[in-house]
Amino acid sequence: MTDLLDQSAIAQLTALRTGDISARDLMSATLDRIEARNPAVNAIVALQDRDTLLAAADAAKDGPLKGLPIAVKDLAETKGITTTYGSPIFAHNVPAADNPMVANLRAAGAIIIGKTNTPEWGLGSHSYNSVYGVTLNPYDLSKSAGGSSGGAGVALATRMTALADGSDMMGSLRNPAGWNNVFGFRPSYGLVPNAGPGEAFLHQLSTNGPMARHMDDLELLLSVQAGFDPSHPHAVGPYQKAERIGTLKIGWLADWGGAYPMEPAVSDLCAAACEVLAGLGHEVVALDPPFSAPALWDSWLTLRHWAVAEKFRPLYEDPNKRQLLKPEAIWEIESGMSLTGQQIQHASTIRSDWFRKTAAMGVDVLALPSAQILAFDAGLDWPKHINGTTMDTYHRWMEVVVPASLTGLPALSVPAGFGPDGTPMGLQLIGHRGTDARIIALGKAYEQATDWTSHAP
Repeated sequence: MTDLLDQSAIAQLTALRTGDISARDLMSATLDRIEARNPAVNAIVALQDRDTLLAAADAAKDGPLKGLPIAVKDLAETKGITTTYGSPIFAHNVPAADNPMVANLRAAGAIIIGKTNTPEWGLGSHSYNSVYGVTLNPYDLSKSAGGSSGGAGVALATRMTALADGSDMMGSLRNPAGWNNVFGFRPSYGLVPNAGPGEAFLHQLSTNGPMARHMDDLELLLSVQAGFDPSHPHAVGPYQKAERIGTLKIGWLADWGGAYPMEPAVSDLCAAACEVLAGLGHEVVALDPPFSAPALWDSWLTLRHWAVAEKFRPLYEDPNKRQLLKPEAIWEIESGMSLTGQQIQHASTIRSDWFRKTAAMGVDVLALPSAQILAFDAGLDWPKHINGTTMDTYHRWMEVVVPASLTGLPALSVPAGFGPDGTPMGLQLIGHRGTDARIIALGKAYEQATDWTSHAP
């Protein structure tokens, strides 16, 4: 049974369908593994009791994920399971209903066993909070696992789960995938609908998406997540597989002409990964910076401040709750509250100019590292310097993910190998809006040519 846990989600589901194992057996083995491995890494939190989960396995619903145990990122509401958002304000919050994405997972037959750890409100790419503590990198327990889907990435890398959901505003599906040697996919905005009431036009920086150790598994989870939702007007699902992708032109942007401070090992690993793509017959070309990096950052910072401030203003305006917010959250909120309409308009104009630029570019895919440094010391709140360059915000070291996030482009992080310290790194493959299936097909071919994920922690 333990060998089966090391295999793909599809292999586990096949064994369930053929009757080689029962859902109860798979659940029991999964819980045994979590008991053995989770204490060292702190990836899975709010784990439900064994008897409850075994009973749920016995009653698993029919569907493409029938009987598969999944832990959900602790930013998504789960009925009857504590959902803290990494915040002490919600340390004892037990939702009465599922988030729509979680409801889709349950409807597909998945069994929600608990949550995966995340930074407070998903702010920052280092998964620590005052409720559950820090999640550690399984390849080096002194290092960060990334974030904000850090718990998800570690659960996959340690073979405690075979699939994981995540969300991505600023690389939160991509950086932890890279640092945990798995795949993480930020879909085109609207493919995975964020259903619910409220404003639906202005804030399009964040999306849910899948993570997995294997691309076929990732595509399976995406197909569940990307069902058409009529309550979400931007929904463009369902996801459709690509039959053929042909020869693609891939633009390698490295460090954006020196604009992004970057550790040499990161550039070297990702350049080598691009050579693998060239070896598959694709045309890889080195690109000059296609747009002003400072302009992209200014636009991003303004729009992120604005989005965060509008979401968390009620907490900030309550003095008792404000004192429980981490400093980075307060900085984002206060910065957003000070913005003028003209500043927001200017930021969105830059975003629009960049969107037009990407649409007109003569390449099919852009390639960039998934982070600018290898995994840093887990005892830090965030890295303050890269190669002597001071990071002026808690997330500046993740600037490399902004080009995709700013305009809702599909971006897949694929494993790119290991640095001198033995920790993994990832490469972003960024497509045009709506070319999700093409990017996933490219990731499948890359996986077959590399098989990095067989290198377990």
